[in-house]
Amino acid sequence: MYAVIATGGKQYKVEPGQVLRLEKLAGDVGQKIELAPVLMVGGQGEPKIGQPHLQGAVTAVILEQGKAKKVMVFKKKRRKGYQVKRGHRQPFTAVRIQDIPA
Repeated sequence: MYAVIATGGKQYKVEPGQVLRLEKLAGDVGQKIELAPVLMVGGQGEPKIGQPHLQGAVTAVILEQGKAKKVMVFKKKRRKGYQVKRGHRQPFTAVRIQDIPA
């Protein structure tokens, strides 16, 4: 069984037991959360497609709150003496999918 969920401006195809890195979500490590909206559920017979969403939510447990590796951003304009070097670390939440509504 699988589901398609929307969170953080992105859509993810998830299955029970899968570990995902999502955009930062509120919560502590070990806490259970519900991921909604559910856009589609499939895998057993006819898939259910929401118009626009299905009732229920995918449950998951938070494994980690952290930051991704640093990405360097370098801007330069030739012959002008202008250059800027900045770094960015995107925060994330790692979750394990536990249950998908039928």
